Amino acid sequence: MDYDSVLAAMLSQPWSNNACRGYVIYAMENCGFSPNDIRRVVTELYEVFDFCSLEEAQQHFEESPY
Repeated sequence: MDYDSVLAAMLSQPWSNNACRGYVIYAMENCGFSPNDIRRVVTELYEVFDFCSLEEAQQHFEESPY
């Protein structure tokens, strides 16, 4: 695997669940999701953060079609 300086810079920052929630809210607002749908997703994130590790989430993202 080649060294990715942007990824390295991102990984050197402390993890924040609330910052992640903020990114999701921004993205959903920018895509025109309703406030109700945004609340549903943010609520689900609380559950996902409790039951999935960072490694599991990263693997899920890397293997997803998105």
